[in-house]
Amino acid sequence: MIEATSCGGVVIFRGKILLLYKNYHRHYDGWVLPKGTVEEGESFEDTALREVKEESDADATIITYVGPSSYTFTVPEGLVNKTVHWYLMRGESYHSKPQKKEFFEDAGYYKYHEAFHLLKFPNEKQILREAYQEFIRQKRSGGWYPSREN
Repeated sequence: MIEATSCGGVVIFRGKILLLYKNYHRHYDGWVLPKGTVEEGESFEDTALREVKEESDADATIITYVGPSSYTFTVPEGLVNKTVHWYLMRGESYHSKPQKKEFFEDAGYYKYHEAFHLLKFPNEKQILREAYQEFIRQKRSGGWYPSREN
């Protein structure tokens, strides 16, 4: 079995969640959260921020670690066991631009219930649920918005 590690972000701006629509040669299509492979010498946090920026052109700040998700899939070399480490992120604006060279055709921010139903994979729905609960906790405690210095 091949082990693989990726990192990604649940990016929230003004209560809405960033999603990407991927269409890979009509073989795969669906809405996903931004994520990607850890590069050599890169921290998980740096990977998550880089992948969000590369795939969506969105600027974001990590708020907290949400947790891992795991799944398996088959490639010609064999079975891949992938673990994705997820971070809750605060978006800096509604700006997003899908990265066409990786087959992302659309990007945008959606209300929680819309994002939940648009997401293709159950493991990403579960991560969204956990991240959004943390967002609500932080917002209620006043910890979501950055402090403003005088």
